[in-house]
Amino acid sequence: MERMVSNRRTAPGRPRRRSVVARGLALALGSVVPWHLARAAHVVRRWPSDRPVPALELVDLDGKRWQLEALAGRVVVLNFWATWCVPCRIEMPSLAALAARRGSDGVVVAAVNYLEPAAKIRDYLERAPFAPPILLDSDGDATVAWTPRVFPTTVLIGRAGRPALTVVGELDWQGDEAQGLIEPLVSAGRKA
Repeated sequence: MERMVSNRRTAPGRPRRRSVVARGLALALGSVVPWHLARAAHVVRRWPSDRPVPALELVDLDGKRWQLEALAGRVVVLNFWATWCVPCRIEMPSLAALAARRGSDGVVVAAVNYLEPAAKIRDYLERAPFAPPILLDSDGDATVAWTPRVFPTTVLIGRAGRPALTVVGELDWQGDEAQGLIEPLVSAGRKA
């Protein structure tokens, strides 16, 4: 079903498709308001067992194609963010530390950037280096499919490729709570 919005430039009664800019603004407002009200709060939700796993096929900043199926056997920490999102920027160093610390355990951290051009992301990374791969969601479809449209949102995916948990909001990925979320996924299916 396509979402329609009115526009003064269109004839009365003739709605038009919601633009990429309007979709971006809706996501931006959705991420700012909860953060402003809750400050570094987050909510952990189980991925519904009856919810299908959305497709994930994106390109990173180097042009390499990433597919969720290719990461089978690993625990994937899939973070959705944008450079304009303050809680996202606060959270990123702890995500990078998680990737460095748990990579040998089969944990892959990937940050999915919402709608921003590669040049803008590279400019941001010059000021705030981030080693894990950054995937480009240039049309916003992956973010819409995977998240409740609040930034940051992180989806934890088990070794079988099935999402287990969604963390909505900023989390310290070096802290005890984050380790308590990740450790069961790392331990499950670990080769003896």
